[in-house]
Amino acid sequence: MYDYQHLRDFLEPVALDELFGDQSFHQHQFGHLLTADEGSAEEASIVLVGVKEQRGEGYPMETSAPDMIRKQFYPMYHWHSDMRLADIGNIRSGATLADTYAALKTVLTELLAQQKTVIILGGSHDLTLAQYGAYEAKEQVIEATVVDALIDLHEEEGVPSRHFLMEMLTGQPNFIRHYNHIGFQSYFVHPGMLETLDKLRFDCYRLGMARENMEEMEPVIRQSDMLSFDMCALRAADAPASRLSPNGFTGDEACLLMRYAGMGSRLSTVGIYGFRAEADRDDLTSIEGAQMLWYFLDGYAIRNHEANLGEKDAFLEFHVSFTDVETSFLKSKRTGRWWMRLPDEVYIPCAYKDYVAASNNETPERWLRAQERL
Repeated sequence: MYDYQHLRDFLEPVALDELFGDQSFHQHQFGHLLTADEGSAEEASIVLVGVKEQRGEGYPMETSAPDMIRKQFYPMYHWHSDMRLADIGNIRSGATLADTYAALKTVLTELLAQQKTVIILGGSHDLTLAQYGAYEAKEQVIEATVVDALIDLHEEEGVPSRHFLMEMLTGQPNFIRHYNHIGFQSYFVHPGMLETLDKLRFDCYRLGMARENMEEMEPVIRQSDMLSFDMCALRAADAPASRLSPNGFTGDEACLLMRYAGMGSRLSTVGIYGFRAEADRDDLTSIEGAQMLWYFLDGYAIRNHEANLGEKDAFLEFHVSFTDVETSFLKSKRTGRWWMRLPDEVYIPCAYKDYVAASNNETPERWLRAQERL
């Protein structure tokens, strides 16, 4: 059993009395699971940690957003009795923003070393930099995905939440093998940013494209090691505390993306960032964040039932030829998910649409992008 006592200097416990008073929880509610003795980090496979830091967004005071999500999440019912979940509290805000980054990075590095899946409740979106820093500390090469209406790739201008991607994607040494951006809204993004990301063979999916083909986002997220979700990607009606735009993902689409993330066997950290609890209306954003968390856990339960690609009996195999290329597609009998084989014999996640294109003698776009990166 691993000793987490030395991390306590970086953490403060959840103020349960302030959030729930003398409320008791049913044995099938998350609150019972998280406040019982078995909800300790040593035994858990999934760990929640909050970060109230929002100086990276330009606000000097801490946000109560992590606790407001907890307030909505704890009373929810869990449907997977074998899931082990722990809440280790909130990262103590440092004297400086850099101190908070360092504390979060340290805690995440320790948890990842113990093979935990970590859910971060923010806090401003620039905390993604500390999230990535945990992999950087391990020198682990990763694939990262960000869901955001903006692309925070500005050069050193304004608050850190607007330019943290510059450091994350260009810092040396760099451990980003591939980067995906989902849900950007074109009128907020300089065309030059997309050109730069495309030259790096990174993939960006406009909001309209993603919403029209939500199932196409599942294989994108399936390859990811980390996911960062800025709540401003949602339309203001569904996340009024973000209030960036009247357009964006709906609440149920955000939950679907989080479910996809939970299903991804490689994903080890996910962060929900970017809303000010004091700007919420009728707790709608907090409720949305809690439901996104619930769907991540629902997807996580599915991840544990997926077969390994080497288990041939668990998949349907389809041999296809297109434009003088012979390859094969696999479809899981358990989850219905698809993979396709590249010329180097490696299978990558794909969608049914890719199989249909190949069957019609067309080269799937996903195939082309993968070949370009090779």
